[in-house]
Amino acid sequence: MKNAEHAESSWYVVKAEDEQCQLLTQSQLDSLANAEKAESWGPFEDQAHAIAKRVGLIRAGKCKPA
Repeated sequence: MKNAEHAESSWYVVKAEDEQCQLLTQSQLDSLANAEKAESWGPFEDQAHAIAKRVGLIRAGKCKPA
């Protein structure tokens, strides 16, 4: 089971309605309304892995760069 400390260190890549992907922690993701998150990838162990995934999604054309 995840504890609160581990949950905060879990990172997600979330695609918004404007097609841009942003990096969010578990707590930030939980606070978003369902309408604000079209698609998401994760959890990732750290922010660096989430950034690498976001770069890959942009290169693959699944997300627009910010």
